[in-house]
Amino acid sequence: MTTSEKKQLMATACKVRMGVIKGTHAAKAGHPGGSLSAADLVTYLYFREMRVDPQNPKWEDRDRFVLSKGHTVPGLYAALAQRGFFPEEDLLTLRQIGSHLQGHPNMNLTPGIDMSTGSLGQGVSVAAGMALAARHQGKSCRVYTLLGDGEIQEGEVWEALMFAHHYKLDNLCVIIDNNGLQIDGAVADVMSPYPIPDKLRAFGFEVAEIDGHDFDQMETAFAKARATHGVPFAIVMKTTKGKGVSFMENQAGWHGKAPNDEEYEIAMKELSAQLAEVEGM
Repeated sequence: MTTSEKKQLMATACKVRMGVIKGTHAAKAGHPGGSLSAADLVTYLYFREMRVDPQNPKWEDRDRFVLSKGHTVPGLYAALAQRGFFPEEDLLTLRQIGSHLQGHPNMNLTPGIDMSTGSLGQGVSVAAGMALAARHQGKSCRVYTLLGDGEIQEGEVWEALMFAHHYKLDNLCVIIDNNGLQIDGAVADVMSPYPIPDKLRAFGFEVAEIDGHDFDQMETAFAKARATHGVPFAIVMKTTKGKGVSFMENQAGWHGKAPNDEEYEIAMKELSAQLAEVEGM
């Protein structure tokens, strides 16, 4: 990608992170930590990788995205708003009664949401089913799904991965957000999933390991995914939980807690400074 394109992605990712903070602060609830760790990924997907049309969210030939770790939907909402699926001010209605932006994705309410998720482990199963259905229908669309590293402690995840390999779903891309933390602490202490890449390879996946905050590495990994035939592809991205907000970074306590007024001001000041730095590059 060009320097200008990369700069634009970086600026958009900053705005997505600001959207996460705005939404969770307004709701006084939500999950900022994992939303922030995946902000670069959802930015890349919706602004560079996926074929989508904000003016026609139900376009049948669009690529699909399933947020398997559905609790981190504040980040997805922020990306969809930046992409033009709905007004950015809607983010301030997060989790409110009557809002189309609830605490977990609802495909019946929100433009751009391809699957309702929330029960951990189930999203990847749905994504595999979507990929198989697309093949049967002769469609060229691709299916992407994002899981948390704590989420892959669920047994259903591995059943879905076995299914994906059995049916040679090379139109499926499974992405693991390896930020190392879950609600109860370090994933290595709660129930270690490591070594994640080796396990995925043992289940028949081609695997790329990347820095989940590096757009150049993302571009290389997704290009390799599109070029892989006959087997499903997985990307394991090493990330920082709470990325972009100093007091949230690498803190398990920010898995599911909203910032108060003082914390909101600090976070927005930091993210605004990052955005100004990117735009001044």
